[in-house]
Amino acid sequence: MKTRRQFLVMTAGVGVALTMRVPAMAAADSTSAATMTFQKSTAITEVFGEGIRLVGIAVQYNQLIESTELSPEDFSVENRTITDVFTSTSADPADKNPTGAYVIIMLSPDDKNALLAQKQSAPAANPGEKNDPASSKGGPGNAGDIPVYDTVYPAPKATFEQTKIFRDKTGAAMPRIAKTTTQQVKNLVVDNFKQYEFHDPKTGRSLKYNLFIPAHYSPSTAWPLVLFMHDAGATSDVTKTTLYQGLGAICWASPADQADRPCFVLAPQYEEIIADDNSQTSTMLETTVNLIHHLGEQYTIDAKRLYTTGQSGGCMMSIAMDIKYPDLFAASFLVAGQWDPARVKPLARQKLWVIVSQDDDKAWPGQNAIMEVLEKEGAHIARAEWDGTWRAQQFRQAFTAIDKQHAAINYISLRKGTVVPKGESMAGASGHRNTWRIAYTLEPVREWIFRQHK
Repeated sequence: MKTRRQFLVMTAGVGVALTMRVPAMAAADSTSAATMTFQKSTAITEVFGEGIRLVGIAVQYNQLIESTELSPEDFSVENRTITDVFTSTSADPADKNPTGAYVIIMLSPDDKNALLAQKQSAPAANPGEKNDPASSKGGPGNAGDIPVYDTVYPAPKATFEQTKIFRDKTGAAMPRIAKTTTQQVKNLVVDNFKQYEFHDPKTGRSLKYNLFIPAHYSPSTAWPLVLFMHDAGATSDVTKTTLYQGLGAICWASPADQADRPCFVLAPQYEEIIADDNSQTSTMLETTVNLIHHLGEQYTIDAKRLYTTGQSGGCMMSIAMDIKYPDLFAASFLVAGQWDPARVKPLARQKLWVIVSQDDDKAWPGQNAIMEVLEKEGAHIARAEWDGTWRAQQFRQAFTAIDKQHAAINYISLRKGTVVPKGESMAGASGHRNTWRIAYTLEPVREWIFRQHK
């Protein structure tokens, strides 16, 4: 397993420039080669529900090229499937343009090796040690434990070549590019987060975190903030891990969401288990709340529009915060978590959207027990069963139906057998983990969260 320092160095590829001159090729004359050259190439990544994937390559030239000159057959990429080739004004595929100095080579995200997460073999622990799974009744560990960090995200690279000659707007020929490997990285949305570390004077603890600041932030306006807390599987001392592992933080910061619902997005990176199956939390609960207040002093953040969300352990931390600080958040999006039903009465007066999978042997019965308590406390709860295989329009129709009930608490269970992708094993916690693969793709739920105000 690579050391943490090696991993940090490995993932620091953004900003490393690669400038190359094309080697002499038999297919082009020297005059053309002098006027049109390959400048550099960049690997492009995008985060999906199951994690970050390498989805494209941006090839920069020193002249403008027209898309009509291009076809997927002009390039080949080792062990990857090319789905499209087009010109752009930058290394971002969103800047697609009929003419540009960048050629974007889009790759299939479904390729077997597109997913960048790599599981590492964990060393055996001695019985009774903190990171011994047997000591936590089958859970990831106890609150405050530092588990083995078993997932790494290697710096994305792709090896490609330009197999055919094409021409720029002036008619100059672009020589073939010999096989070469990308050395720069553009992480879509992820690169828009900034990384910091908070030193909490009240608890004496330190907490690394990622912060997305709205592009048009102005202190003259109060802005909402979304707090996302990751699951135990993303526990790490590498700050961006929570951004790589799935859409929990990324979805709120996407260009489309920011256009409709601009906000701050706070994604702490925890180095320890923050909440466990015994309904206990680590001291990171207080440090995270103190961090929110700290950001409120740095930026103009609307205290009436603070929202919390999390998956698994992060969901349980959200529940614990809602119980201890019932007036802090305007609404909570709770995904695949449970808590001691004897402690949850304060949730009856809050605004919640809850999603679990019926294949989750902990969160499903756990949330059922919670809802029973909240109903006895007089909470208005709307319930529905959704199918995890639905398309976006079907989810929206289902959302519209339950939203008509105008309930403060909405409880969605994903039908048994519908959350795990076809061909993937149902063994272990697959039904649990795949809940958030789906949950954070549901835009209507995010719309509902932002409708809630204190």
